[in-house]
Amino acid sequence: MKDLLENKTIIVTGAAGGIGKAAALVLAGHGANVVVTDISETGQDVASEITAAGGSAAFVHADVTEDESAGELVAKALETFGRLDGAFNNAGIEQQSKPLHELSPAEWDRAIRVNLTGIFNCLRHEVKAMLDSGGGAIVNTASAMGSVAVANAAEYVATKHGVIGLSRAAAVDYGTQGIRVNAVLPGVIETPMFTRFANDPAYAGFIDQLRGQHPIGRFGRPEEIGQVVSWLLSDLSSFTTGAAIAADGGYLAI
Repeated sequence: MKDLLENKTIIVTGAAGGIGKAAALVLAGHGANVVVTDISETGQDVASEITAAGGSAAFVHADVTEDESAGELVAKALETFGRLDGAFNNAGIEQQSKPLHELSPAEWDRAIRVNLTGIFNCLRHEVKAMLDSGGGAIVNTASAMGSVAVANAAEYVATKHGVIGLSRAAAVDYGTQGIRVNAVLPGVIETPMFTRFANDPAYAGFIDQLRGQHPIGRFGRPEEIGQVVSWLLSDLSSFTTGAAIAADGGYLAI
């Protein structure tokens, strides 16, 4: 369905791997001009993969935890493609897997800076660009942990709850100005981040238990989140804003 996002320019942060990479490839497959963004230079490989397949992409190195870098990212997207129609603010980090009282202030601050402030920085500059061009659509990566909590993940749970609130607030602020903002809530997705966790022998039994908490009977694939994001960034979801869309294999239904 190449015309779903035909000629729309879309930023994807955290696009060097995992959900971000898969989403960038899916968006390009739907016809979007994809601005692939990451702090890792391997994001260039993702952009090259898209262009080699006949798609349109450009890589921009950016650290979204820095407001100036987020601003330069949006400026480069406009310079390269002339406008900004959408964004998938996906960059994030996992939890430290320790109880709250053992978290250091530095570990807490880093989670907030990457998972929440990074999205705020991107939103500020993306919204400004979209206001100038007549509107757009934005999707922010939260998590199923944005609606519930698990042990030993206080900083992660807090940031993902914050992403949902931030997304809803932005939706309210800009709904009448043609900008839609939604959050996507993945369940457990088979990404390199999850693989690091799953391969730890200490969590062997827990992984099987966690799989059983997904009524669909398996963990998700990154491209499945990419397809949800594609729909939210397309005109097919024109009446959807301020929503927290669970793509979690039924995890939150239990």
